[in-house]
Amino acid sequence: MSISNSIKTADFKAEKHVPVIKVLSKEGENVVVEVSVGAEIAHPNTTEHFISYIDLYYKGDAAITLIGKAEFAAHGESAQGAVHTDPVAVFRCKITKPGVLHAVSYCNIHGLWESELAI
Repeated sequence: MSISNSIKTADFKAEKHVPVIKVLSKEGENVVVEVSVGAEIAHPNTTEHFISYIDLYYKGDAAITLIGKAEFAAHGESAQGAVHTDPVAVFRCKITKPGVLHAVSYCNIHGLWESELAI
């Protein structure tokens, strides 16, 4: 079974696990991209249920390039449950050709989720 069969997608307005890609600014080739999980419906951020990471990829004509990875490590296990990370990441990059951004997020309970945005 391919891992691609395990990746889920949905409308982010109806599902709290879908990574939401937003282009915050684009000046020429310089792009600032924010990826968050739980835009319309907040994703729980507890010791028991959390987003572990977000990956952002760029796909051009042929190759797929990993732009970056954000890991969220504070889920209340330490510091008497005082620290929890929110699943939001900002990536700054230079994109010289049109393509598609793909974001993948991982929920410790519900698995892999993906979304995409043409740029």
